[in-house]
Amino acid sequence: MVPHTEAGQLDPMGEWFRKADAFLLGRSTFEMMRTYWSRVTDPGNIVATALNGWQKYVVSNTLSDADAAWGSTTVLRGDIVEQVRRLKEQPGGDLQVHGSWQLARTLHDAGLVDTYRLIQFPVVVGEGKRLFADGAIPATYRITESEVLGGGAGAVSLTLRQAGFGTTGTGEFVVRDGAEAIA
Repeated sequence: MVPHTEAGQLDPMGEWFRKADAFLLGRSTFEMMRTYWSRVTDPGNIVATALNGWQKYVVSNTLSDADAAWGSTTVLRGDIVEQVRRLKEQPGGDLQVHGSWQLARTLHDAGLVDTYRLIQFPVVVGEGKRLFADGAIPATYRITESEVLGGGAGAVSLTLRQAGFGTTGTGEFVVRDGAEAIA
């Protein structure tokens, strides 16, 4: 279910997928995406074209190579952080993670996330999966793109690029001569 669904609301994803050379997915997300996207054969759908035809890496210690059959897919096992470091060193476009919150958190904590592209829905779900739960490594990002999607009643698209912790003018609020100021 996608809350507040409106025409054009997921349009930014097409541009995001066009920037990719490969996808890095956790096992659960990989299996969910394969079930859905392998059935979408419309050549005009960039998401289907990318996921069905481009290189995918799936992180799993339980999935066999045969079970991972979906276009060009490689199963990564073992030291994922080191393997992703090597993949990022290769020339080309983005190595993108979609879904896969545990994998994204591991890569965040290892300092391997350069850009977050998010679609935020105006919904409070209470408890659930949290990318930045207790213990996340501090990081600073700068919003480089933002857009209200679906005529203003729906979601917001955000692109955040890593700025390096403390490089964006971090400070503290203080009171000087009775006025609030940033130190």
